[in-house]
Amino acid sequence: MKPRSNSGPLSSVRYWPCCCWRRVRRCQAVRLVDAVWGTAAPASASTILRGYVHRLRKSLESGGNASSSMIRSTGDGYQLRVTPEELDLGAFQEQLVQAERARSAGDTKDMLRYLRDALGLWQGAALAGIRGAYAQSQRQRLGELRRSAQVARFTAELDLGAHAPITGELAGLVAEDPLDERLRALLMLALYRSGRQAAALAVYREAQILLADELGVDPGPELQTMYQRVLRADAGLLAPSAHAGPAHAGPAHAAPAPAPVLASALAPAAPAQLPADLAAFVGREAELAEVARLPAAGAVVISAIAGMAGVGKTTFAVHWARQVADRFPDGQLYLNLRGFDPIGLPVPPQHALRTLLESLGTDTNGMTQDIHTLAVRYRTQLAGKRILLLLDNARDAAQVRPLLPGAPGCLVIVTSRNRLAGLVAVDGAYALNLDVLSPSEARELLARRLGQQRVTAEPDAVHEIIAQCARLPLALAITAARAATRPAVFLASIADELRDSADGLDVFNGGDTAADVRAVFSWSYHTLTPDAARLFRLLALHPGPDVTLPAATSLAGLTVPRTRQLLGELTQAHLVDEAVPGRYVSHDLLRAYATELIDTVEPPQQVQAARLRMFDHYLHTAHEAAALTTSRALISLAPAAEGVHPEQLTEDTGKATAWFAAEEAVLLAVREEAANRRYDTHTWQLAWAIGHHLHLRGLWREQEAVHRAAIEVACRLGDRTAQAHVHNGLTLATGNLGRLDDARMHAERAVELFTQSGDMRAYADSYYNLAWVRVRQGDPEAALGAVHQSLMLFRACASRSGDDRRGQRAIATALNAVGWCHTLLGQHQQALDYCRQALALQQELGHDAGTADTWDSIGHALHHLGQYDEAVAAYGNALALYRQLDAPRLRAITLMHLGDTHLSAGHPEAARAAWTEALDAMDELGDADAEQLAEPLRDRWRRLGEPSDPPGTGADLTDS
Repeated sequence: MKPRSNSGPLSSVRYWPCCCWRRVRRCQAVRLVDAVWGTAAPASASTILRGYVHRLRKSLESGGNASSSMIRSTGDGYQLRVTPEELDLGAFQEQLVQAERARSAGDTKDMLRYLRDALGLWQGAALAGIRGAYAQSQRQRLGELRRSAQVARFTAELDLGAHAPITGELAGLVAEDPLDERLRALLMLALYRSGRQAAALAVYREAQILLADELGVDPGPELQTMYQRVLRADAGLLAPSAHAGPAHAGPAHAAPAPAPVLASALAPAAPAQLPADLAAFVGREAELAEVARLPAAGAVVISAIAGMAGVGKTTFAVHWARQVADRFPDGQLYLNLRGFDPIGLPVPPQHALRTLLESLGTDTNGMTQDIHTLAVRYRTQLAGKRILLLLDNARDAAQVRPLLPGAPGCLVIVTSRNRLAGLVAVDGAYALNLDVLSPSEARELLARRLGQQRVTAEPDAVHEIIAQCARLPLALAITAARAATRPAVFLASIADELRDSADGLDVFNGGDTAADVRAVFSWSYHTLTPDAARLFRLLALHPGPDVTLPAATSLAGLTVPRTRQLLGELTQAHLVDEAVPGRYVSHDLLRAYATELIDTVEPPQQVQAARLRMFDHYLHTAHEAAALTTSRALISLAPAAEGVHPEQLTEDTGKATAWFAAEEAVLLAVREEAANRRYDTHTWQLAWAIGHHLHLRGLWREQEAVHRAAIEVACRLGDRTAQAHVHNGLTLATGNLGRLDDARMHAERAVELFTQSGDMRAYADSYYNLAWVRVRQGDPEAALGAVHQSLMLFRACASRSGDDRRGQRAIATALNAVGWCHTLLGQHQQALDYCRQALALQQELGHDAGTADTWDSIGHALHHLGQYDEAVAAYGNALALYRQLDAPRLRAITLMHLGDTHLSAGHPEAARAAWTEALDAMDELGDADAEQLAEPLRDRWRRLGEPSDPPGTGADLTDS
């Protein structure tokens, strides 16, 4: 994670606080503590951890020389300085690299030699005896890497005809890990080649029984194929002929290919985001044959799959995507665009682009929100790659078009209820429209889920069930799931229940009457326990794309264990789905049905109470998270309603930041729902609570939108304190969007309102924001007056509250800002006086980000006083901290300042070196930040008599 700064003119970006630096430092300590103790960390964990590191460092020192220690402190964390070859894991990975090279060259013997050497480095399980969740996760990862290397080794042995010697070893590994189908397939092949066909078939039957008992599934397609070929004594399974020689690199016909870990395990993993395929997928042969005729490479192919809700668009798209995934070695991306979410808004294209860029490994911190710039960066990332992209539930062509690759080689699959005619006409998409299942496909679906014998025994009942479900896959799946849990009930009884409860469900898709699933939904609903039925109804009130267990607990006003039990009941009934652990979603038709029930079953006062609990849950949790991630003055909340259980963030900044990130879409939807329902106090307070997160994320348009709605309700309430807080939020939003006159107006209005409120800390914040705006407007004199006023108020607050670290940090930041304004006015000695006061306080507080900013201010003042050597030293101190903080933007600015000092001191080569390093730092930035720094760097290059554009800052800068 890279620290984010306020974007803006070169002279003003570094001197206003950025809480994400504090977050980064604390996260490092938290991760180390979690790795050692997990959730049971003692209160003194940080102190104990430092003792552990000290002892470890002493044991690793070379000849008692502390300077040679491999462990280096980096802020609030530690870095182990070793080369890969000094680690057994590094040596193992290097052998895998060599094995992969040998495989690519067709030299199976060399490949086998390297794999044997790699596996010979292992001495039992990785990290044996080390406890904790982190060690366990690493143990699992390394164990899988070892197992994949073993699979590759055995495959090579089989390719070289060594089936007899490895049979016993393979049997032992299968006994250790009986669910690994790769090992079983290899053992079956080795046994068959050794003349033991019956033993090979027994290995399969054992797997079949074990998988059914343990997981309730059948063996996978590869193991099934091996079984069929062994069963019919396929001659293609015989060992390779002797004349093939040692250079024979590929597996002998059906021998499983080596797992693709030899190279990929050493590099960042290609994204593999496709959802799981449906185990009981049936039918669609005609559609699968149709898409199979589409070109898979050489051109950008888009398939728009349209169909009504519940017809199986996503299921079909996932099944097809998984069939062709191996043709796209650079990864598979999946994104739900929520185009027809019944309550939430469709995902904006710029948000989708940021998500896809992050999936491709791009750091989007500080990246512009401009959709065209994001699209250019996205297409650049995809250039030359073969990636499959599944865009699910698209609203229209305009939402999809910015997400299309710009070069051949990728496959894009789009699902939508809309026919996406514009995408077909303009972008050359291939249209595929899914209908309900045919009668034979619907029957096959029931047979796969209920068993052929049960379906064959009652053909009339099966025909009636298919008719009542209108051959809609979703309805059939729900019916089959319920019937499967009642094996003693005749299917005729189930058909009767469906017929008796069929009272119609309004069709969602443009008057299409192809399906009527209310009977199915109501039938499943009426089998629930009363509490589960109530929770099902109440979940329809939740506006977000998904809901967590704590939020559902508050919504229902129950305890966490009871709510977990009820969600399990709903999941079992297929009325909700736990898409990812701890987050629950429901199909939109089911949510629509639950909404009908809310309107007809739930008493209005109970609905109102549940909504209040939901709004209170998110408001109180977001308030706590904001208190942990910002030094702003806090607002006061009314007590939460009875039954609300805000999430416990336990004073953990990292946990608070992660909660904001996970709940971002939900919080925006909840804030909008509060506004629509005229919960005015919740509307403006939620805007305050999420505003700083949106600011740090660079989502300034969203930040402005939520505060625009908040200012309306604050005025309607006549709450001048609320208005003042909202104006502060609008100051940052409009200022970051470049509307500085608007930002100044909001800042001045906040100052005016806080003057009347008596909230001195918030009053100080508003003056600080006003100074920030005035610097951006190029008026340092006005900024100096505002920041002096802010400093005075911060000091007054600190004197009242005593030893308040938040208050002291605000004072230190304001002192540095005063110094910066003085240096902008040419008053460099005064600047030094204030900045040195700030430096002492920053260092005392251990605030590295503020210390780095202050060293840069000091360097700037010393430069203008002609004290070049001292300025160089100050800039060096700032750079050391910025490197530690991983802040490329601020590092680039300081390097440009350092180059100025070197040039003024008559050292042009040193200036050239500093500016070249600044150019390297710019390469780490997003497009907008890099472009902002490009022109100042060009100016400096000209002062050296160089060409106007240094390398990398030409016209194509934003594409780099």
